Amino acid sequence: MSKISQQSTTTDANGVSVIHTPAHTSGLQQVPQLVPVSPGGGGKAVPPSKQGKKNSFVDRNSDEYRQRRERNNMAVKKSRLKSKQKAQDTLQRVNQLKEENERLEAKIKLLTKELSVLKDLFLEHAHSFADHVQPVGTDTTTANPENSGQ
Repeated sequence: MSKISQQSTTTDANGVSVIHTPAHTSGLQQVPQLVPVSPGGGGKAVPPSKQGKKNSFVDRNSDEYRQRRERNNMAVKKSRLKSKQKAQDTLQRVNQLKEENERLEAKIKLLTKELSVLKDLFLEHAHSFADHVQPVGTDTTTANPENSGQ
């Protein structure tokens, strides 16, 4: 067990308290521990884009505000149009695939029917061929002529 002899706490620019402890004798690098500034803890993390803008008041009549709102409105419209176009493209692709599926199913049905007809034709031909050809060793025409007259 190692004993921590000294600790120092500092607060960085973002208001996060960092506890620093001296490195242990094992030679491992010390990693600072982050501690929330508020005593209750559990505060939400603030993204970097929002840091420093917490208490800034925005004048809704300023040109800068109007420009940002206009840019945002255009971005929203563009995003909604893109989403709508993507949905239409997907629907069109679904319809194309349905048509192709129906066409392929009809082709399968036709080929299955054709296969059945060809199989029946082959079996019919095979049976008629077997009826006309005598198996080897059962030829009665070249049998013993003495027994044929009796």
